[in-house]
Amino acid sequence: MTARMWTVGVATLAAGLLLAPAAVQAQGAGGGVGIGPRITFVRGTAEAPDGSQRFSGGMIRLGSGKSVLELAMDYRAGLTGDLTERIKDYPIQASLLLFPVRGRFAPYLLGGVGWYSQHVQRLGPTQSVLEDETTRKMGYHAGFGGEARLHRHLGLYGDYRYTFIRFGDDELTTPTADQRPSGPTPLLPTWVPFADRLRMSHEGSMFTWGAAFYF
Repeated sequence: MTARMWTVGVATLAAGLLLAPAAVQAQGAGGGVGIGPRITFVRGTAEAPDGSQRFSGGMIRLGSGKSVLELAMDYRAGLTGDLTERIKDYPIQASLLLFPVRGRFAPYLLGGVGWYSQHVQRLGPTQSVLEDETTRKMGYHAGFGGEARLHRHLGLYGDYRYTFIRFGDDELTTPTADQRPSGPTPLLPTWVPFADRLRMSHEGSMFTWGAAFYF
């Protein structure tokens, strides 16, 4: 991802944060703003290919109808097992949540785009920084979840998201039962119509749960 693309992405996200409250206010009594903390478990990272990494973060949800805009940022920092690298990850996601029905419990579908930054510091014997490197990637995500409204001002939610979704991947192969998947993983099962033509794949997944305080 180029620096120009990164700048455009961040500018778009900032514009959404500035303009979305006005759009919510224009909805009248049906509008709403929700903010709150969240915990995310991410699979498919280079540091834990066979497990998951835990991130902490927060989000803001704008709107209370059948379509809601969510802007979220997570953070994780830690040292590698051999203490030679300090790694900081801070992904940002912008998602559109679609609620087929609204009630005390409301399922939803979601999709959007994310910007993923990783800052790596390579350390010397005395923990001195020898080298700094920052990488940035952009990718699309989609998933599903549900929100339980415990009170008009409080909701708990959880969702599952596939990250770095791609279409028409020529290198996509479906691993057998005795193979360990590597690279892009098929997103759709083979029994789904047109799965072979779409050739959808993903390179990671994440499970998120959190709380939203509405006002």
